[in-house]
Amino acid sequence: MAAVQNNPKSKQSEEFMRIQDLLYLCASNWYWFALSLMITLGAAFLYIKVTPPVYTRSASILIKEDSKGKSLSADAGSFADLGLIQANTNVNNEIISLQSPAIMTDVVKRLHLNMDYHVDGGFYREVLYGRTLPINVSIDTPNDNESSALTVKILADSTVELSDFIRNGEELPGKLVKGQLTDTIMTPVGKVTVCPTPYYTSQFSQPIYVSCSSLYSAVRRYAPNLSVVLNDEKSTVVDLSFKDVSIQRAEDILNTLIAVYNENWVKDKNQIAISTSMFINERLGVIEKELGSVDEDISSYKSEHLLPDVQAASSMYMAQVNETDAQLLALNNQLYMARYIRNYLGGESNKYQLLPANSGIENSNLGDQITEYNNKLLQRNSLVANSSDQNPLVIDLDHALAAMRKAIVASIDNQVVTLNAQIKNLERSGQQTTTRIAESPAQAKYLLSVERQQKVKESLYLYLLQKREENELSQAFTAYNTRIITPAGGSMLPTAPLKKNILLVAFVAGLLMPAIVIFIAENMNTKVRGRKDLENMTIPFVGEIPLAYHQGKQGSIFRKKKLPETHTIVVKEKSRNLVNEAFRVVRTNLEFMLGKEGQSRVIMVTSANPGSGKTFITMNLAKSLAIKGKKILVIDLDMRKASLSSYVDSPRIGISNYLSGQVENFSEIIVKGKVYPGLDVIPVGTIPPNPTELLFDLRLEQMLSTLKTEYDCIFIDCPPVEIVADASIINKLSDMTLFIIRSGLLDRSMLYEIEGFYTDQRYKNMAVILNGTSEAYGHYGYRYGYRYGYNYGYGKGYSEEN
Repeated sequence: MAAVQNNPKSKQSEEFMRIQDLLYLCASNWYWFALSLMITLGAAFLYIKVTPPVYTRSASILIKEDSKGKSLSADAGSFADLGLIQANTNVNNEIISLQSPAIMTDVVKRLHLNMDYHVDGGFYREVLYGRTLPINVSIDTPNDNESSALTVKILADSTVELSDFIRNGEELPGKLVKGQLTDTIMTPVGKVTVCPTPYYTSQFSQPIYVSCSSLYSAVRRYAPNLSVVLNDEKSTVVDLSFKDVSIQRAEDILNTLIAVYNENWVKDKNQIAISTSMFINERLGVIEKELGSVDEDISSYKSEHLLPDVQAASSMYMAQVNETDAQLLALNNQLYMARYIRNYLGGESNKYQLLPANSGIENSNLGDQITEYNNKLLQRNSLVANSSDQNPLVIDLDHALAAMRKAIVASIDNQVVTLNAQIKNLERSGQQTTTRIAESPAQAKYLLSVERQQKVKESLYLYLLQKREENELSQAFTAYNTRIITPAGGSMLPTAPLKKNILLVAFVAGLLMPAIVIFIAENMNTKVRGRKDLENMTIPFVGEIPLAYHQGKQGSIFRKKKLPETHTIVVKEKSRNLVNEAFRVVRTNLEFMLGKEGQSRVIMVTSANPGSGKTFITMNLAKSLAIKGKKILVIDLDMRKASLSSYVDSPRIGISNYLSGQVENFSEIIVKGKVYPGLDVIPVGTIPPNPTELLFDLRLEQMLSTLKTEYDCIFIDCPPVEIVADASIINKLSDMTLFIIRSGLLDRSMLYEIEGFYTDQRYKNMAVILNGTSEAYGHYGYRYGYRYGYNYGYGKGYSEEN
């Protein structure tokens, strides 16, 4: 029995699908998953087949950050010391440069990538490029921004057929145009020239689809396929990769991209060299003029001041001063000695004394006179010593000595005059030399400053001359800024489409889409799904009856259109299929609820809405009891539809005829044992226009009172509640009410109303039977008790053999 809950409606509103429930529901709809997998995997296989394989080619280059000592950057490095040129390279800037549209434009121009060639393949058009391209087509259009296309077919005799002309996406009117290889052919799209490539063969007869796009369009198409990333944050190695349907084209694009980058880098550096050369030449001209002006100033100043060499002149002047001083000293000494000798000769006491022989007077005549005088004096003194002063010889010698003294004095006076003149000349020359020496520091200072300027300008002039030569050499021997680490190459396996990933995604999508649809539909499904939805109700639960017929997948979100109900008894004697076991469980529970045997019970069978299967359950449950040997009567009081009457071929006379007085004895309307021995049926008979009024007739109550003594159990098939008042009228005559809830039909919000019927005791001894549960919602019930050991699959119908 279900557990009692205070507020079942709140419990129902808090329901949420568990993963286990979703898995059970998905398992029951396995065929939709199979169909979804077939569609998604088929679409994936088709996508793989019709998508051209894309290959990835990669290359690695080293960006030289420090170019010092290499080509131009060595010269630029010299000027970088002066802050004129920055010699270092920023790797991030070079990565941006490699991805720039300008470089890709040069690549497109060099490789003629704006021209595309295709031929028909198995599932897609294959690209012709490089070794697979037999011809080159040149289209001379009036406007370079136009796009054009045409079809080229080469015949065996080298005849070219051009057709299918398209310009800017619009097909142009024009017939087939023919020409020869290498000829210029006039076409609606412009002048077309078809030239053979080195790989041309006359056996190539497939039509070639040629399209020519603008450079901008080609660059925009190829640029996204290029990837330039830094290999490592600590290195300057840059990895380049390119994706394309043609392996050779991808490699050519990478190689050309690197070549264009290097050429642009060299061009930029040579542009710096040209600017540097202009700067050097300009500075050389200025410095040359300044240097010539300085040289002219030095030459003029030296000529004006007679200074070939200031240092030599100073040394010469100092030597002249020293020499003059020495000469003055010698002359003064001679003057002194001359005056001394003259004074010595003038003294009377020294008359007969010898004169100094080495007087220092540089006069040979005077020296000879003194020597002769001394010799005469020595002779005279020798005579005086041997004779007297009066000796005539002595007197002659005295006269001779006196004459000689006068001659010596005259000679000395002449010598003194000469010495004085020489001394004055030397003193005058010495003053001039001293004046020049005094002027030398100022002259030296001026010449030093001018010569310093001369040396600075001369040094700078020579430096710029050297740099100009180096700059000229650098333009001829500029080294690339990159070094290829890994040349363009890669795997021969395509990188796109990734077959494994696509199939995996398709497989997952094939499983996921039905699951999502099931999940969404299940959460939006407000119908009763199974026993679990009834577990919060306090009404006694008799049992559940599984779906006996596959009139569409009952309980499934993919339910087929419901087929008309067939009135067939599914309960069979000794049958062990799922439906029979379910009715046995319901029978057992019903017997337990009815109580002791021997007491007849009138059981009213009704539902909340039409189509719940109350007639089907009534007949099969009645037969299940009849199989046990019970005497059972089934009365069809649903006099508007008379569905139960069809089980006995809907006779014309029935309960309506009895209640209306057309038949006096109710035994005449009982159909005995037609369905099963011991199971009798009272049909509706003629469908009355006033069934509700007939139910109020006392003959019905009298009939039931009599029949209760004859039968063990009486089942009354009633109309649904809340639609007509029949069920409420019949309830007064019944002992028990079996309320049929159809899975997948009754809205779960109605369970609260049915619970209200029970709590308000609106119907006598209410009990619930859940009808029409399916495998899809089997997890919502508790049907394991009668499944164990039995075959519960019943194919297109129901099993009668088990």
